[in-house]
Amino acid sequence: MSNELDVRTCPITGKKVFKNAQNLIWINAVTAVVFILIGGIMAFTVAMTRWPAVHLLSADMFYRFLTAHGFNMLIFWIVFFEIAGLYFGSAVLLNSRLAAPRLAWFAYILMLVGAIIVDIMIFTGKATVMFTSYVPLKADPLYYVGVILFAVGALIGCAIFFGTLAVAKAEKTYEGSVPLVTFGLSAAAIIAVWTLACGAIIYIPTFLWSIGLIQNLDAAMYRLIFWGLGHASQQINVTAMVSVWYLLATLTVGAKPVNEKICRSAFVLYILFINLAPEHHLLTDPTLSPWHKMVNTSYMMYLAVLASMIHALAIPMTAEVAQRKKGYTKGMFEWLTKAPWNEPGFPAMIFSLILFGFIGGITGVTYGTEQLSIKSHNTWALTGHYHGTVVGGTTLAFMGLTYYVIPLIFRRNLIGKKWATAQVYIYAIGITLLTIGMGGAGTLGSPRRHWDVTFADAIIPFSFDPTVILFTTIAAIGGLIAVTGGAIYVGVSVLSVFFGRKLAPNEAKLL
Repeated sequence: MSNELDVRTCPITGKKVFKNAQNLIWINAVTAVVFILIGGIMAFTVAMTRWPAVHLLSADMFYRFLTAHGFNMLIFWIVFFEIAGLYFGSAVLLNSRLAAPRLAWFAYILMLVGAIIVDIMIFTGKATVMFTSYVPLKADPLYYVGVILFAVGALIGCAIFFGTLAVAKAEKTYEGSVPLVTFGLSAAAIIAVWTLACGAIIYIPTFLWSIGLIQNLDAAMYRLIFWGLGHASQQINVTAMVSVWYLLATLTVGAKPVNEKICRSAFVLYILFINLAPEHHLLTDPTLSPWHKMVNTSYMMYLAVLASMIHALAIPMTAEVAQRKKGYTKGMFEWLTKAPWNEPGFPAMIFSLILFGFIGGITGVTYGTEQLSIKSHNTWALTGHYHGTVVGGTTLAFMGLTYYVIPLIFRRNLIGKKWATAQVYIYAIGITLLTIGMGGAGTLGSPRRHWDVTFADAIIPFSFDPTVILFTTIAAIGGLIAVTGGAIYVGVSVLSVFFGRKLAPNEAKLL
């Protein structure tokens, strides 16, 4: 167990922060920001190529950078940040030491090495297989090794999270039930174990196939198990994002859940049903029976949607109750107009909730039905859906939380609070335009992955609707605005972490 020199008491929360936990939160969060920078650069090049007025990259470079964009944004940035969140939610919020810190460092090294290997293979043109890596597309064997290493490292990180929960309970570092945020992160970690295990399981035979030890790999089996990773990784994000919403509500307006039992029940619904949703990617596959598809994408998926609806109502309610207790009771909306919109956390929470719910969530439910899936699945509209969820919802929530983690964990003064707040608005506007443009172009038939939306190089002639150019332009402009917001986020975070004024040991300053 760490000695007294390895622990400090946070002057803001009054909780113990052990040095080994703090360092691991620090390194995982900083690494996450590095990967969002890489993914953001790739996003810029992809958006500028899909915009016919610019058409920046060649076909080969477009698919290479699109593959890198998917991995760096959906997997590396998000999972590194989530591992930092798991350590924060267990060790810091529960007043506990971190279980097996040396193993946690080993997990971090596995994840980092795996991510670097994957990126090297992609950027050198040895793994231009898209994020899905569908068989029979074959990448360099090292690509699959990198994915396996990353998945195993993240699995170890989840195990350490659960170990820390056990340590905290055994050493009685907290009273009563674990905080709601920790409970939500526990749900995310349970989902993550299944998700990351799917990734490790399917990429092992794929690696053996890539080196010739397995001659034939069934494409339908690959697709089924892959989507246990590919889309279920977003289910981790959803659960972690909702946990962050509750945390931001507390940090910004001092909100407490009105009914924790209902909120916790909603997280249980996520555990039981949300991982069934990934099969909507397989609705056009002939290997699944109609009954199977109907049960999966109707009854089971709707129970997961019910959980999201509970959270979507509970979180604004907690904020309203907290604000009304402060005296903001005039009319129906004074509590909202008097909310701290001039700080980054509150607008990040609200815009994340709106983008996830109204753009990502609603489109996800509709595109998850078999009839609409046939029409939309391979169009840019589906890309608009998951940019509303993971890019608009999850990423924006994580960005907002970062500005509070910097003084809490890094013990640095935030440089450029006004820039941080402006970044949230800029990024939200950009993602909104991006998703609208993608959705509109996709509805008119623009494909998900074709480098030229005008189909100028197509072998078979297509009927092309010129309105696609309008929506593609909206998406490109939105992408530029979002990339600008992302760049500000990286700049404020890096400057604050490395050059922000060090807070005094007893300085209780949040922003």
